Amino acid sequence: MEPVSNATVYIVDDDAEVREALAWLLRSRRLPSEAFASAEAFEVMLMERPAQRQPCCLLLDVRMPGMSGLALFDRMAERGDIAAMPVIFLTGHADVPTAVATVKRGAFDFCEKPFSDNQLVNRIEAALEQSAAYLEASQAKHEVRDRLAELTDRERDVMRLVVEGLPNKLIADQLDISVRTVEVHRARLFDKMQVKSAVELANLLRDNA
Repeated sequence: MEPVSNATVYIVDDDAEVREALAWLLRSRRLPSEAFASAEAFEVMLMERPAQRQPCCLLLDVRMPGMSGLALFDRMAERGDIAAMPVIFLTGHADVPTAVATVKRGAFDFCEKPFSDNQLVNRIEAALEQSAAYLEASQAKHEVRDRLAELTDRERDVMRLVVEGLPNKLIADQLDISVRTVEVHRARLFDKMQVKSAVELANLLRDNA
């Protein structure tokens, strides 16, 4: 499997040996990483950087001095960060029930220490694919919203009726304009929304609602 391009794996663990071992493992699989010794340091990074726009995931230790991995996860979940940055918990045997419960609250997965390198990398690659898919869908929605913002009020009126399946003649009657004017607005609407048919327009609006 080819690694997701432009991806970063973040590592948050207070154990320097674990951070180094994970970074080495990821380098061996052509996966760039950044490591942090505490949840606090990682959260500062999140606050200082702009919104995540490249695929990424987070390997997060459950138990750490200061802010725990669970507390960091809860803060990220509240802010909506975990959609773009799936979280994989690194947990000891005693923490497995807690990790399972956290997965039910939105964590991507957990790997029990000592973990299998291949199993962990497989889960990381799956998390990065999920992140990439989310970011692509999110970007598509932003682009559709930008196109919609360029429409005039009349073009929006025409769009609503086009999506309802009305022919040009009925649209003209409802808006009290000529059929030719409807045709002009319809052509401009399709051009701005980058579609070629009413069905394509309806699907675009539905998929990016």
